Amino acid sequence: MNIELNPQQQKIIATAITLLAAAVIIIAVVQLFIHIAAFLGAFSHVFLPLVVAAILALVLEPWFNWLRHKAHLPDALAVIFVFASLILPVVFTTVFFGSLIMEQLVGLIEYLPTLWENMLGWFQERRPKIDYFFKEHPFGIKIKAALNEQSGSFFGISDYLMHWLKSASSGVVSGVGSLMVWVVAPVYLAFFLLMPKVQANKLSSQHLPFLKPETAKDAIYLFNEFVALVVSFFRGQIIVALLQGILFAVGFSFAGLEYGAVLGVTLGFLNLVPYLGSMIGLGICLPIAWFQVGGGVDLLLIVMAVFATVQMIEGYLITPRIMGDRTGLHPMVIIVAIFFWGSALGGILGMILAIPLTAFLVVVWRLMKEKYIMQIF
Repeated sequence: MNIELNPQQQKIIATAITLLAAAVIIIAVVQLFIHIAAFLGAFSHVFLPLVVAAILALVLEPWFNWLRHKAHLPDALAVIFVFASLILPVVFTTVFFGSLIMEQLVGLIEYLPTLWENMLGWFQERRPKIDYFFKEHPFGIKIKAALNEQSGSFFGISDYLMHWLKSASSGVVSGVGSLMVWVVAPVYLAFFLLMPKVQANKLSSQHLPFLKPETAKDAIYLFNEFVALVVSFFRGQIIVALLQGILFAVGFSFAGLEYGAVLGVTLGFLNLVPYLGSMIGLGICLPIAWFQVGGGVDLLLIVMAVFATVQMIEGYLITPRIMGDRTGLHPMVIIVAIFFWGSALGGILGMILAIPLTAFLVVVWRLMKEKYIMQIF
């Protein structure tokens, strides 16, 4: 018995089959991603030095090529000059500012127990007023009721944050415990600098003969976009984080914040992962400003003003001039991506790759929507 279908019915069936096939492919890709994430999370202490070396090689490649082609240095000597360019700034900083940084770092570590005692004492002294506010004051009663209503979601967020922090801390601990893995990081860097590079502009569908020409063209496009995103993001973010660290250190020092120089430099380094240093800095610098000797509301407001000023300079002047809009991601998307990839890939490794991976997924989605999804409807 032959069943004849009209063109509209054929189109509906073809669309249903296409959607079913797409769903199967998406499920397979998700399962593959879960297994890859679990593998990378389990061995993140091994892959982290490798990823850092690969990123450094991409960032330093123009300098390495200039030494080889413009300065006409042999490859081995060019690698030595690259390593020297990395080490000399560290040596310079240590010689001129090392004593100040170490003095403030040791002082900060010794001050933390005192800071904790001051915080506990402050809350104990004001506990009757706090209890009265939440039990008797109308506004306090409303706040308490709202918090009780949202307690479930609050604890859910807290559990997620604690899980993320544990993942990040476990990545740090495993990295410290596997120090021998980092010993070979310079070897990785030298290898990536010297290895033959894939010339993106010379790639064609002939290099991917197992794919259809159009599919190979899309794969090459995505590869070029990912490499361009990684290189442009990390080259720009290193400069942005360095300038932020300098601004934070100068601002905190002039504000009179204790250990301001070491805190500013640390927050700038942490901002290699966007917003990480700023988020952690608010949780550390504000209590110190409030509880340090001679601190209080005035110093707290000054430190907050320093934060706001540095963020405005970074957001409206530094980042637009250095990086432009290379990722095209909203700040909220960046924060969510850091949390997501940090959990998915085992802490530090995921946080480092969060922005390039997210931007790459956005590029993949735009390509699929324009070339494939729109054709279905």
